[in-house]
Amino acid sequence: MTWQTANVPVPLSKYEAKHFKLEIDGKVATITLNRPERKNPLTFDSYSELGHFFRAAADDEDIKAFVIAGAGGNFSSGGDVFEIIGPLVEMDTAGLMRFTRMTGELVKAMRACPQPIIAAVDGICAGAGAIVAMSSDIRYGTPESKVLFLFNKVGLAGCDMGACAILPRIIGQGRASELLFTGRPLRGEEAERWGFYNRLVPGDAVLAEAQAFARDLADGPTFGNAMTKRMLQMEWAMSVEEAVEAEAVAQALCMTTEDFARAYRAFAAKETPTFEGN
Repeated sequence: MTWQTANVPVPLSKYEAKHFKLEIDGKVATITLNRPERKNPLTFDSYSELGHFFRAAADDEDIKAFVIAGAGGNFSSGGDVFEIIGPLVEMDTAGLMRFTRMTGELVKAMRACPQPIIAAVDGICAGAGAIVAMSSDIRYGTPESKVLFLFNKVGLAGCDMGACAILPRIIGQGRASELLFTGRPLRGEEAERWGFYNRLVPGDAVLAEAQAFARDLADGPTFGNAMTKRMLQMEWAMSVEEAVEAEAVAQALCMTTEDFARAYRAFAAKETPTFEGN
């Protein structure tokens, strides 16, 4: 089993993606899973490239937010049945461990990159596609969408790519257990009611709505946004006392930024602050 290792330059505007579509508009980058004829499945190479891409994002000072979507009315059908699942059946344990660690690296890279990631989910969002949506910071969905954690349907455990750690924190332990034990679809309105989606919008508007929200975040105090994302991640493993102390340090650091001073000056002048991310 081999896959390509991407060399991702910074700034990301110089990068030509091979296994997804990349569009950059100002401070917002949109990643589109772009195999619509197969409902945008992931492959060995796209897993790897996306992981390297999000790792490189930590060093890009120009991109302030990401949107991830799928082409052709679907988000992603998950790992490609013929290009991934078929070869996995033939692998030995060492090869399988190399694969599962590589897929998990994508989740770790998404969580570690400082920029917020907004998923625009329409149609089928299954398996690893559901994990990518889950690993995003914000999720916009449509009434027609179906989210499926399908791992048990192929004889596997639901504990894939961090699902047992992240999904309960989004929708609760009991609801996450139901989805991971059964693989049943979580449909649009239920997904919003359960808290998986932040917002439900029509299919023809979901990408534009996600991009508009990303632009709003990108125009905000992006040093503070990155700190918020980092603390949301770190505080999973902290006691309340440790979290309060960690936030004291984080907030004091944010108070040294020019954006904090800009906000004060704008407030004093009864103006709206213009943040610059420094």
